[in-house]
Amino acid sequence: MKFSTKEDLDAPIDKVFEVLADFEMIERAAMRRGVELQRTDILVKPDVGASWHAKFRMRGKPREVNIAITVYDPPNEMVVRSQLQGVESETQIELVALSRQQTRLSVVADLKPTTLSARLLVQSLKMARNKLNRRFRERVSDYARDLQDRAARL
Repeated sequence: MKFSTKEDLDAPIDKVFEVLADFEMIERAAMRRGVELQRTDILVKPDVGASWHAKFRMRGKPREVNIAITVYDPPNEMVVRSQLQGVESETQIELVALSRQQTRLSVVADLKPTTLSARLLVQSLKMARNKLNRRFRERVSDYARDLQDRAARL
């Protein structure tokens, strides 16, 4: 099951990617939301192989997810792969410079079930595809505005 959207930002591509790859800030934001996050790599700076293990509660149940950066190509692309209870997801984030001060952010998320129960979950998600697409676009749009604001402060 795939979700995709694009947003245009009023910020240079280098600054947008710098904010996008600020993993420490993302870690702090996740912990503020109650996520127990543990870095599982030994990298000093962002690169392929950066990985985390996270624990959180969603809909009253404890969840665990493993997250890893599989592609890291500044300032153009980053791919994040995660695995959560039988569902593997791959999120591709691409940046394209439209001009010196404008950047297009493209996000594609692909969910793939690996177990029978995960297949049932993904199948039920397909029934609500329009609502989920709208939510995905709204969340990416909110994140894009945040990226733009933080890039402007650099």
